[in-house]
Amino acid sequence: PDVTYSETWRYRLVNGSCNSEPRNKVTVVLGAQWGDEGKGKVVDLLAMDADIVCRCQGGNNAGHTVVVDSVEYDFHLLPSGVLNQKALSFIGNGVVIHLPGLFDEAQKNLQKGKGLQGWEERLKISDRAHIVFNFHQAVDGIQEQQRQLQAGKNLGTTKKGIGPAYSSKAARNGLRVCDLVSNFSAFEEKFRVLAKHFLDMYPSLNVDIDSELQQLKVYAEKLRPLVTDGVYFMHKALNGPSKKILVEGANAALLDIDFGTYPFVTSSNCTVGGVCTGLGVPPSYVGQVYGVVKAYTTRVGVGAFPTELDNDIGSLLQSRGREFGVTTGRRRRCGWLDLILVRYAHMVNGFTAIALTKLDILDTLSEIKVGVAYFVDSEPLPNFPANMDVLTHVTVKYETLPGWCCSTEDVRCFEELPPQAQKYIRFIEDFLQILHFATVEISGNVQIGLN
Repeated sequence: PDVTYSETWRYRLVNGSCNSEPRNKVTVVLGAQWGDEGKGKVVDLLAMDADIVCRCQGGNNAGHTVVVDSVEYDFHLLPSGVLNQKALSFIGNGVVIHLPGLFDEAQKNLQKGKGLQGWEERLKISDRAHIVFNFHQAVDGIQEQQRQLQAGKNLGTTKKGIGPAYSSKAARNGLRVCDLVSNFSAFEEKFRVLAKHFLDMYPSLNVDIDSELQQLKVYAEKLRPLVTDGVYFMHKALNGPSKKILVEGANAALLDIDFGTYPFVTSSNCTVGGVCTGLGVPPSYVGQVYGVVKAYTTRVGVGAFPTELDNDIGSLLQSRGREFGVTTGRRRRCGWLDLILVRYAHMVNGFTAIALTKLDILDTLSEIKVGVAYFVDSEPLPNFPANMDVLTHVTVKYETLPGWCCSTEDVRCFEELPPQAQKYIRFIEDFLQILHFATVEISGNVQIGLN
C-alpha cells in the first residue's frame, strides 16, 4: 500500500519482468541469391508442422513450385504453406495484391488436385496490403518499352505491375484492401483519381475505368471474408498460445530494393528486414533465418552475372535443372556457385542456417568450380560492389573441386553422400564460416547450420 505505481513499474523494469522472451518467434525462409533457389520446396517441408505460414512482401511476380502426391502446384501470391490443411496462411501488409491474379491462381491450382480444397477457410489477408490494378500492369509494360527505346536496355521485369504498385504506395496515392472492402463509393472516387494520374503520365495507356470498377466490386465481396487487421492478427499469434509461425520470403537477397543489384531488382525488401515491416513483427520476434542457396547460380532477366556460363556446362545446368521461371517461363541463365554473393547475402540477413538445393544437378560433372573472390583490373575487390558497372567488369577467382559423377537423387542424409559431394558442401561451410550441418537430406536438399 505504501508503494506508488511508478515505483512498482520501475521495480518490474529493473528486475526484467517486462523484458521476457517472446512467447513465439517466427522462422524465416529467404532466397540468398537472385531467386529461384527452391524456397517453395523448403517452405513446404517446414510447413508440414507449422500453424501459420506468412507472405511478407512482393506480389505475383514471385513463383514457387511445390509437388505433393505427384501433383505440381504453382504459387505466386498464395503462401506455399496453403497446402497444409491444418495451417493458417497469411498475406501481410507488405505484399501487393493483384486480385484477378489471386483468385485465378486459386482456381487453377484447385483444378490440379485436392491440396487447395478449402483454401478460403484458411487464408487471411491484411487490411493494410496495397492493391495492384490492371493499369499498374499495363504501365509496367509501357515503362519497359520506354527503357528499351531510351537506353536500349530494360530491367527484365515480370510486367505484373509490382513496381508501379509500390510506386503508388510510396507516392501515397495507392489504394489498400481496407479501402476496397469498406465504403465502395469512397473507393471508387479514389480509384478514378489514381487512374487519371496514370493516364496523365502515360497518354498511350488504355484504361477502362468503369469496367475495372465493376470487376473490383465483385472481388470486394469475395475478398471481405478473408480480410483481417494484420497487426492484431500477428500480435495475437506471437503472444498467444505456443505456435509455429513460418515466413516465406519472395524473390531473394540480390533482388532487394536496397541491397540487391540495383537497378535490376524488385521493388520490395526481400531481405530479413522486410519481415518486420511487411508483417508488423518486432525484430525481437524473429527467430531462425534460413537462407536458401542453389548449389550453382541462376538468374532470370538482365543484369550482371559474374559466374555465368555461356557454354555447354551452362546449357547442361539449364537442362538438367529445368531452369525456367515459374512466373514468366523465361529461360534462366546459369553459372557456377558464387560464394562472394552468398557471403554478402549472409551479411545482410544474418542467416542461422543455409538450405542447399539442387545438389543432384551437379552429379554428372567431373569437376566443379566455385567463385571465391572478385578482381577488378587485377586488384582484389574487398567487398561486394554497390555499383553495377563495377560488378559487370569483375573477374572471378575460382576454386576447382572434384565432381562425384554418380547419382545423389536417392540420398537422404549427409553421410550417404559421395565423399566428393561432402567435400563440396564442407568447402561451402568453411567459406561461409558455417559451424555444423543439420542431418537432413531430402531429394538432394541439404540443410546446413551456420554461425
